[in-house]
Amino acid sequence: MAITLSGDQAIPAPPLSSRLTTAQVWGIVLLVPYILVFLAFVVYPVCYGLWLARAPSNYVALYNDPIFARAAVNTLIFLVIGINIKMLIALFLSGFFAQQRTWIKWLSVIFILPWAVPSIPTILSVRFMLNPEWGMINHYIFAFTGDDGPNWLNDPTVALTMAIGVHIWKSLPFWTLILITGRLAIAQDLFEAAEVDGANWWQKFRFITWPSMQTLYITCTLLSMIWTLGDFNSVYLLTGGGPADLTHVLSTLGIRYLRLDQLSLAMASIVCAMPFVLPLVYFMMKRLSR
Repeated sequence: MAITLSGDQAIPAPPLSSRLTTAQVWGIVLLVPYILVFLAFVVYPVCYGLWLARAPSNYVALYNDPIFARAAVNTLIFLVIGINIKMLIALFLSGFFAQQRTWIKWLSVIFILPWAVPSIPTILSVRFMLNPEWGMINHYIFAFTGDDGPNWLNDPTVALTMAIGVHIWKSLPFWTLILITGRLAIAQDLFEAAEVDGANWWQKFRFITWPSMQTLYITCTLLSMIWTLGDFNSVYLLTGGGPADLTHVLSTLGIRYLRLDQLSLAMASIVCAMPFVLPLVYFMMKRLSR
């Protein structure tokens, strides 16, 4: 005898636990802590910062602050000049360190040290070396010339140049290693065939190395620009934003406003970095999606 159900009667669905396998349950259990940490330490701080910077009066105050304009210009100098110089040097050094020679391998170990050592001791050591009174550099200038050395960090232009130099010195090994991997991925048969045809080093680079590394180089440049926008250590540990707050960049400007007990302006100055970040992220993702 068949059992029929009327239209208004529904078969109850089995509980969720019976529809999930043991592996799926454990996957959810292990995933929940990561989601909670992401919400607590990423989503909440970002949303709270945007909420603090929501008032239009904050951006009017930033527009009228000459230090903010100077920080924006310094940030552009970092991105346009500092990053391109760093990546060009990294491209050159990647060809040097890609050579299979014993002494070059030992030299590469020393070359990596500035990147491997934490930023605080390395950058502060450079700051102490540049001290006009008892720094090592001025000491040797006086020993060899009899003249007092310059006050390196008291001139805004020189101080910003030093900050860019420290940034290049600190991060150059990392990008050089990335470009070395790109060079090593190029088939050596291409270079051997070019050498048989009588190509010089420039022709090898122009027609073999650069076409093979162009995508990697541009991607690394965009990534370096994005990371440099958040580089707090190179400027703050070396110059502290001085002299007269003229070497601040957007990543360190918030500290100045926090010292003045202006939290909303500090958050607004960070939000103002978004027009720099978002186009870089867009172009990088567009290149990676090709």
